Amino acid sequence: MAANGSGSPLHKVGLGVRLIGASVLAGAIVAGLGIPAVGAIGLSAKSASNDFNSIPDDLTLPTLAQSSTIYDDKGNVIATFYPQDRTSVPLNKIAPIMQDALIDIEDHRYYQHGAIDLEGTLRALVNNSSSGATQGGSTLTQQYVKNVFVNNAGDANSAGFAQATRQTTGRKIQELRYAIKLEETLSKQQILDDYLNITYFGEKAYGIEAAAELYFSVHASQLTLPQAAVLAGLEQEPSAYDPIANPAAATTRRNEVLTAMATYGTITQAQAAQAEAQPIKLKVTYPKAGCITARAGEGFFCDYVTQQILDDPAFGATTAARQELWNQGGLKIYTTLDPTDQEATAKAIASHTNPADSVVAVSAMVQPGTGKILAMAQSRPYGAGTNQTEINYNAPATEDGGEGFQTGSVFKAITAATALSQGYGLDHTINAVVSGDYPAMTDCNGNPQPAVPGMENDSDTKYGNINMVQAMAGSVNTYFVPLEAQVGLCNVVKMAQAFGLGYQAAPDPKSPNGLAPIEQVQTLTLGVNTYTPVQMANVYATFADDGMYCNTSAITGVTNAQGKSLALPSADCHQVVTQQVAEGVNTTLKSVVSDEGTGASDNLDNWADAGKTGTTNNDDQAWFDGYTRQIADATMFTNPNYPNDSMDGVDIDGNYYAHAYGYLVPGPVWRQAMEAAMAGMPNEGLDFASTPAAPAQTTSSTTTAGTNGTTNGTNGNGGNGGNGGNGGNGGVTPVGGVSGTTTNGGKSNGGNGNGGNGGNGNGGNNGH
Repeated sequence: MAANGSGSPLHKVGLGVRLIGASVLAGAIVAGLGIPAVGAIGLSAKSASNDFNSIPDDLTLPTLAQSSTIYDDKGNVIATFYPQDRTSVPLNKIAPIMQDALIDIEDHRYYQHGAIDLEGTLRALVNNSSSGATQGGSTLTQQYVKNVFVNNAGDANSAGFAQATRQTTGRKIQELRYAIKLEETLSKQQILDDYLNITYFGEKAYGIEAAAELYFSVHASQLTLPQAAVLAGLEQEPSAYDPIANPAAATTRRNEVLTAMATYGTITQAQAAQAEAQPIKLKVTYPKAGCITARAGEGFFCDYVTQQILDDPAFGATTAARQELWNQGGLKIYTTLDPTDQEATAKAIASHTNPADSVVAVSAMVQPGTGKILAMAQSRPYGAGTNQTEINYNAPATEDGGEGFQTGSVFKAITAATALSQGYGLDHTINAVVSGDYPAMTDCNGNPQPAVPGMENDSDTKYGNINMVQAMAGSVNTYFVPLEAQVGLCNVVKMAQAFGLGYQAAPDPKSPNGLAPIEQVQTLTLGVNTYTPVQMANVYATFADDGMYCNTSAITGVTNAQGKSLALPSADCHQVVTQQVAEGVNTTLKSVVSDEGTGASDNLDNWADAGKTGTTNNDDQAWFDGYTRQIADATMFTNPNYPNDSMDGVDIDGNYYAHAYGYLVPGPVWRQAMEAAMAGMPNEGLDFASTPAAPAQTTSSTTTAGTNGTTNGTNGNGGNGGNGGNGGNGGVTPVGGVSGTTTNGGKSNGGNGNGGNGGNGNGGNNGH
């Protein structure tokens, strides 16, 4: 092999054209190169030189697409992605024998000539004219320029690709002009380095490192002579010489490479003969990429992260910009996923479900105070096979997920927070009747919702006068619907918005941030709107952190192919309710997991916790949403085919459930996951308010709700107490007043018991 040297890039192009114009033979060479010099189009050598020099030579070298990797918060690889299977490596990590093999078969005088090899071009012209064949005369530098054009063109079926590979004089001239410029600005080593990393070697392998790993399961630095000869031969025509699909043709081509290497003295004839005598020994390793390759149970989180990169404006102002970032690859994406919490959640689900069940279990953990998603799991594995799914039920439809699910009584915490924020106390009493009318309400757009029948509890329990803590413990609908009327439907809507649950109804069916509008109906507090476990876990994480709300986040850092850190979406942590309000909600939710609550059986043993059960009509969904100071977890079961198929009388992992109540089905999964995730963590406790005494009881109506009394009630006379019947304790002090100064919460004849539209009554009809 000749010594390394840049050679002359034909010195200046003008000099080259003058030399070419000096003889008929040289003119033929230039014509063969596609330069319009003498005769063909009637130009003089001078005009040809001027025209050639006028072609721009500012070739933009591409940042080659590489694989991207997603990591969990301990640095473990979750999955790898690539638009092109390529890992760029420097020349010192490519075996010298590989470099020699490529040069000898493609451009053996590479280190002696410049951008143009006149000798090689002349030889090609003579051979082509005598044999009728087409022999290439392009140098490696010219071939590299062509590869740049092809790489920048993208899809092989695109118009840009056709333009980049067209066999025209104009393209050849442009390639030559760029090649000359490259030889003036880059060393031969740099050009060879770039060439070996950009070249396609078949079987979706781009660059020498990917090719070495695919065909031989070694790194490019470890390639042997026979292996290098195979890969060097592939470059010319990857499909024809594919050693997997066409071993005979690949062997013939490999031997041609070995012969060339012996001819030019890179190896001896004996070495060539020995290598030729061996069959091609492949050890094929097909690369695996994408969320389908994620570790067990982590595919859905992987998909969630992928969609965040593609959807969030933090990673590019436009969809096209974000897609370009993803396609370019080379990203290192560091995430919030905690492998301990993920394993705890996945094991808990697997312990209580079977992928073949008609129902699906979905669960997510969020860290209070940060919004970090710690775990995300489903009972059906990620994939397209039997009993698998690629729908991430933890993500909304705008993030390539499902539509969300009605939350049932889990939503009542929002109504409680609204009331406490307005000055209502935990001792605020309402006559919780067995059944009655939904009170009249007005939504945020000023639309009245008239009173309609239909408000009821799941049981015939005559609760009578109860306070907010008692009502939450028993998940009493006929307490929280009247409470919603008292605090104002629109105020509950606004509180839900503050907790990240959608936005006020608007003409646009989707808001700019992808959230769906909140359906404003009297059954709002019963959980008729649809949300995901991630969203609901984050709501409860806010109570765990004393009212500090943070946007959920799955990504803690991203670096691009150049190692530059990219901007991230903001967590935007801010106080949405006061600590005092959060303490009050914590107290109500603690009652749920107390001895008298609907979730008593799901209480944690060694940590202060709080939570809420929720079951929607017909047992379509069952929820358990709870938290400690360190972790909030929301777990939900549903039949994905609801409302056509409910969970009434369902078999789950071989166990029959007449009713899939929240405490009975998701509750045990929640408890097991939380016990495992919290293992070894201290009991940091939660902040609670004082629990009020139970109110004195009076005779209560079992037919009407009689709860309005939100106007003209400064003295506790609860407003317009006519047609609601004697509601006993239904009257309350006005919104903003302080309730509970008397044992019955105020003297009232129940107010106007005309409740609103039962509307979307598919909400949480019980709290079990």
